Amino acid sequence: ENTENVFDFSFIIFSYICYMKETTLKQIAETLGISITTVSKALKNYPDVSEKTRKAVVALAEELSYTPNSFAVNLRTKESKTIGLIIPEVVHHFFSNVINGIIAEAEKNGYLVIILQSNESLELEKKQVELLINKRVDGIIMSLSNESNNDFHIKEILRKGIPFVQFDKISKLIPSSKVIIDDQKAAMEAVQHLIDKGCRKIAHIRGLENPQNSIDRFIGYKKALEKNGIPFDSKLVYSCKSITFEQGVEFAKQIVEENLGIDGIFVITDLVAIGVLAHFNEIGIQVPNQIAIIGFSNWFVSQVISPKLSTVDQPNYEMGVAAFELLLEEMICRKDGKAFTPRTIELGTSVIVRDSTLKTN
Repeated sequence: ENTENVFDFSFIIFSYICYMKETTLKQIAETLGISITTVSKALKNYPDVSEKTRKAVVALAEELSYTPNSFAVNLRTKESKTIGLIIPEVVHHFFSNVINGIIAEAEKNGYLVIILQSNESLELEKKQVELLINKRVDGIIMSLSNESNNDFHIKEILRKGIPFVQFDKISKLIPSSKVIIDDQKAAMEAVQHLIDKGCRKIAHIRGLENPQNSIDRFIGYKKALEKNGIPFDSKLVYSCKSITFEQGVEFAKQIVEENLGIDGIFVITDLVAIGVLAHFNEIGIQVPNQIAIIGFSNWFVSQVISPKLSTVDQPNYEMGVAAFELLLEEMICRKDGKAFTPRTIELGTSVIVRDSTLKTN
């Protein structure tokens, strides 16, 4: 009895293994009595295969739940049909929209996207680049962490000839394709809007000193002041240690305590600006009549807080689409053995005027 039970159990396991075993082109060919090449051509809809044969192959493939062996295909084509995406943070509204744009275009072109988050850490970013290289991805799209620059791990991507595109937070020293906005121009327009609304003592809450977009927005702030004959005052510049709501609250408290007569604030991003606005609301400072505020990125929350936040609109979804298109262009060139010259795509921005800058006095 025990022997029979063991035999029955073994038979069940054997049957399950047979059932789970993937169907191959060879099995389809042998069943229909045709060549493997004919089966392959029929599944790819080649014109030199008769309609009768094609229908028979497709019907049997569906019946046996045949799926192409992607590993074998990848070996043959030298493609993994995957790309890597490294971003500083997933939860940020800007990056989530960029991700949506990249994934939408990748799916249209038959690519899967491996998404990794650096958490603004250079060491983690290095490990993630190494992982993607070892996974043999066909290309990499990256927004650099705040600590990153022209480091060895980035040079390794280029040295290995892996198609590479930077977006948003980029390094001008890295010779790769880029998708950017004109941060200096966008910042100048934001500050000019504050000046046009009557602000003369304008503070700037900037990002860290390393990221290029933080540098350029700071330069744009200074240029707008200079253009309007307003002296630059370093005491009115506050540097974020982290891009958070809490950082905005802290700077709002500092601005109130220092009492420097600030009547306008240009903030590096909406998340920090909302922190400033929340504290001002809490202590009764009237925005915009006492202090006007403008942010950057047009985060969806900026439309639902009170007062609604004026901001600079970034085309984030479009940035994701453009980044993938640039990567695909390079991947195709390299696959065909053609030379590729990196390109930079610059997308437009606009100032979105809302209640936080519409002074009534």
